[in-house]
Parts: sequence; structure tokens; C-alpha cells
Amino acid sequence: MSSITRRSAIVGAGAAALTLGRPRSAFAAKNYDTGVTDTEIKLGTTSPYSGPASGFGVYGQAQTAYFNMVNDRGGINGRKVNLLSLDNAYTPPKTLEQTRKLVESDEVFAIAGMLGTSPNSATQKYLNGKKVPNLFLTSGAERFNDPKEFPWIVPFYPIYVAQSAAFGKYILKEKPNGKIAVHYLNDDLGKDFLRGLKKGLGDKGAAMIVKEIGHELSEPSIDNQVADCMAAGADVFVQLTASKFAAQGIRKAAALNWHPLYIVNSNCSSIGGTLAPAGLDNAKGLVSAWWEINPTDPAEENNPAVKAYAEFLRKYLPAIRIDDNTAIPGYNNAYMIEQVLKRCGDDLTRENLLKQATSLKDEKPPLYLSGIKVYNSSTDYRAVHNLQLSRFDGKQWVAIGDLTDLDDPAT
Repeated sequence: MSSITRRSAIVGAGAAALTLGRPRSAFAAKNYDTGVTDTEIKLGTTSPYSGPASGFGVYGQAQTAYFNMVNDRGGINGRKVNLLSLDNAYTPPKTLEQTRKLVESDEVFAIAGMLGTSPNSATQKYLNGKKVPNLFLTSGAERFNDPKEFPWIVPFYPIYVAQSAAFGKYILKEKPNGKIAVHYLNDDLGKDFLRGLKKGLGDKGAAMIVKEIGHELSEPSIDNQVADCMAAGADVFVQLTASKFAAQGIRKAAALNWHPLYIVNSNCSSIGGTLAPAGLDNAKGLVSAWWEINPTDPAEENNPAVKAYAEFLRKYLPAIRIDDNTAIPGYNNAYMIEQVLKRCGDDLTRENLLKQATSLKDEKPPLYLSGIKVYNSSTDYRAVHNLQLSRFDGKQWVAIGDLTDLDDPAT
């Protein structure tokens, strides 16, 4: 998809879609903002269709495909969704440039939340200043949960600090005297995960962490850094990075015959996107966090939501394998945007859209695990409140214990 710079999107809700809002006849008189007509809702977004993070372009493809499905089923309250998805190359300057185009030239109603901490950081101040909603962005950086200073920026992802604090607590339980090497991406994502890990380790963290190495997204290989972590005598290896580097790390650790307790952040847990390229046998024993359903899990074979997702891929994204979980957050993001647009009825103003998006209660995307709590408010935009630690057995991710509460003060 590196050749795609603009996508017209469109699409209907999945079979598992919730029915929210009242019949159109029950809504008040039509009230529109920029980007809305009687027949169209124009949204915009950007995605890394080129550059070092182009593998994440699947997320943008999934958003586009989802709204294509929605439109094939009649649209939302009689309106088709026109999603314009531009290439941001996963660089802040390009992201801001393309976002400005979407807002000022294409005149979109709202931004369909982008994937990535850096792209969303680049546009946070601009979109908030323009009072254009950035709905359900996919990043767990704490900076995006700031309804007082940035009310128009609405995240929808477990907070990285809380996720990684759960890893720290798990290490204390499994390896209370462990020696930890941490390899992290030197950006807001990696730094938030690192801060959370240290929070979870508490007072023991300073003594337990024997090696701490940051790296840049532009680096071609991190093999030498993995070797350095092994040489430090670590028996716990925590990678807080992107899929490409996690795959390199898994392969290198196997080549070195190094078998620590190996933890990767949730962003690197895709079987198809990370583990398969690394070698499934090499990834056996890996620990990560989940809140989304793994559609290849045999236990989910008869789940109606999984069947609907498989059909969605077959019809709208035939080039994407079902084990490439990169598409799932894009699918879930578009689903939730669909729901809040339904709620708006004919009151399609940016203010009302923001109101609907920050009053979620007992709703969640179709591909979320049972028991995951999803809710937010106008004063706290955190939407996902627990997750499941899991271990890879060579074929599937297997749950470790009960769900972890991300609202626990200890995390």
C-alpha cells in the first residue's frame, strides 16, 4: 500500500455493531458543521503508507475498508461516510502537513483517529486549536488524556504507563531477584512504557535494571544492542518498541541462545505482524498484554464477531491475513466512530460529536475480550480500563491469570 496517498473511504457497520441512538424521526432539526451534508459525512485521517513504519499502514487500510462496508449497507443515518486517508510516512512534519490539508482544503468534519504517538503528537495542538475532533486516536501516551487543555483530542487505547506497570508487577512476582535489561524506542511511546515499567517495579527497580538502551526508529538493526543486554547478565529482557525491532530482538536472542523472561509491549504482539517474521518457535514463551480478541484463537472460532471480521477481511481487505492483528485496532476505531456518529443523528456539529465521544458507557468494539471495561467521561478520556497478560505458546497467546485492573493505583 506504499503507493496509496489518498483513500476514499466509506463503510458499513459489522454484524456485531451496536444499535445506538434514536430513530431519525426522533432527532431535532438538522444542524450541520463543516464536512456534513444531507448525503455525506466527510472524515479525514493519515496513516504510514510509506517510510520505516509502513507496516502500520494496514491500520489505515482497515479504517477505509470498514467505512466502505458501512456505505455498502446504507451509510449512517442515510449519509455515506467519505474518509480521506493520506500518507504521513510516520513523520511529524508530513503528518502535520497532510492534516492541515484535510482540515483547511478538504474541509473534513473530524479526524478519524490516527495510529501512533508521534503522528498524533504532531497534530495535537493544531487540531485542538481548530476545534476539530481527533476521535479515538490509537496511542496510549498519557499526554493525550488531557481534557482540560486539549478537549478535542480523544484517545482510545490503554495507557502505556499503566500497561507497562503491569509488566513490572509481573516481573516482581515471577523473577523477584531478576536482572532486567530494557530496550526501548526513544520517543514518547518508549519513554512512557519505560516510566510505567519503573513504576511497577517500585523501589526495587533501580537495583534490578542492569541495562537500559534507547534506540531510534530510523536505525536499521538493533542486533548489537540485544547482544549488549545479554552481556549485562540480564535474565529478564523487556522490549518497549515497534514491531520491526521486536522481531529483530526475538531472532537475535534465539541466535545467541539467550532465553530470558522476555516481555514485549502490546504494540508488538501481533502473531502475523511480529512473531511470524521473528519465527514462531523463537517467540515461544514471550509475554505481552492483550485486550483485543485474537481471531486465530481456536477458542474464538465460533464467536460471531470473529466470523464477521473474517468476512470483512475476505470482502474488503483480501490481501490482509487474519493473523495480522495490525488491522484490528483500525477496524475497532472505525466501529466506535460509527457508533458516535449514529448517536449524533442530525445534530452533526463538532461540539455534539465531541460530547457523544466522551460519554461512552458499557460499550466496546466487537473485537474486544470479554470482561474488558470501556468507558470515559468529559473529565477523564481514558477508555480502556483493564487488560489480559498473556504468554505465547508457539501457536497462540494464552492468558496468564485474571484481567489486570489499569485503575489500580499500583499501576
